[in-house]
Amino acid sequence: MNPEDFYRVLADIRGLSVFSRLRVHPLIKALGKVLALLSPDRVPGKESSLEILRAWSAFIGTFFLYNRGNSFYATVAFLTLADENPFTLAAEGGRGQESPLLLAAAGTDLSRLGRIARFDIAQLGFYIAHLLRDGGLEDAARDGETAARAWWITEGAENSGNFPGAKIFPPDSDWALPALGDYIASHGAGLLGQYHSFFWDASGSLSPIRHPDPVALSQLSGYEEQRALVVSNTRRFIQGKPANNLLLYGDRGTGKSATVKAVCNEFAPQGLRLLELHKPDLFQLPAVLEALASRALGFVIFIDDLSFESTDDSFTALKALLEGGAGAKPANAVIYATSNRRHLVKERFSDRPATAADGEVRAFDTMQEQFSLADRFGLTVIFTSPSQEEYLDIACFIAENRGLLKAGDEGARKTFRENALRWERWFNGRSPRTAVQYADWVEGGEGFPWE
Repeated sequence: MNPEDFYRVLADIRGLSVFSRLRVHPLIKALGKVLALLSPDRVPGKESSLEILRAWSAFIGTFFLYNRGNSFYATVAFLTLADENPFTLAAEGGRGQESPLLLAAAGTDLSRLGRIARFDIAQLGFYIAHLLRDGGLEDAARDGETAARAWWITEGAENSGNFPGAKIFPPDSDWALPALGDYIASHGAGLLGQYHSFFWDASGSLSPIRHPDPVALSQLSGYEEQRALVVSNTRRFIQGKPANNLLLYGDRGTGKSATVKAVCNEFAPQGLRLLELHKPDLFQLPAVLEALASRALGFVIFIDDLSFESTDDSFTALKALLEGGAGAKPANAVIYATSNRRHLVKERFSDRPATAADGEVRAFDTMQEQFSLADRFGLTVIFTSPSQEEYLDIACFIAENRGLLKAGDEGARKTFRENALRWERWFNGRSPRTAVQYADWVEGGEGFPWE
């Protein structure tokens, strides 16, 4: 390998402008440090060789932290696709909004990144092993050659397709800006283009849920009318039509949360993203909405198991943001909340209007304040506990989907139903959640607890 190759790649790394965050990414930075040490005018010796060995080992260790598909090429391509910068954010809003200067700079950067991704890491490893041997580090050189052979085996264009959007990064030609822009316009920029479920983290930013619940609408049974309302409202929302905030209220285990997640999974390919916000973070809602307002995708802000012991500050903040506050909720966000409490606030007899002379003068005001939050959700979708037959139908539906029940085997179906009833009486009562727990037990193949 010609040392001039090192300088060209180092120049590509240091020349990144629009994609400048990748210049300081730990993996790219570690590679740049290795290349910077390979100057031909460096005096060979143990001290120099140790410095090169330290930098090379750090690069390999960093690669294992960030690798995608076991290939350096695929990893650089993924980092490029996941980067948020002025070009990718502009492309998310639709092609044609980028300035000529931005397009030129981004195109140059993309060519640089393609050359960095195609850099022959295996040959670099063999070259470093040669330098280590010249420096008297025979064992380190032999280990380096072993690592370089492993790189040579695993690296290559065939390993570059293990990430979303791989087709826009051809291994045998320059990376084309239009292909990347078109991909971002349809999928979203940065992490929003790679994941469809997020949570609001402690640092005050969106973090991806890397292994979201994969529940699909086709896996849910019962409550068709309730789900139809959620689907219809969500479809209107992603089509840019007026949509309502939703409150999914009802008994525990009836599938309220599963419905929200399944609907968001269904519409994720059309640009819908789910952002889970926990109750302790409700006071950050203004910051959440500000972060979402500048993005071109649609967001369902999901608040699971929402309830309040009293009308505290977070209660007031959520009420103002739903309707009535000075700041408008952005058009690309709706709030879907689930709760086991109809009015979201724990109600006490002392809150009711008293007839005695010493009753609270404005007792009705207290009740109105408690009811006001739930009323500000445009739609309330009610999930009640299923009847016995509905519960059995749900349990059988789950069993059939998992292959636990075969069509026509009425004997097995009868036994399954009888045990499903015994299960709900022994444990958590009738609900879709109980039906899932029963199916899990059957699928596990263990004997029943009462046997």
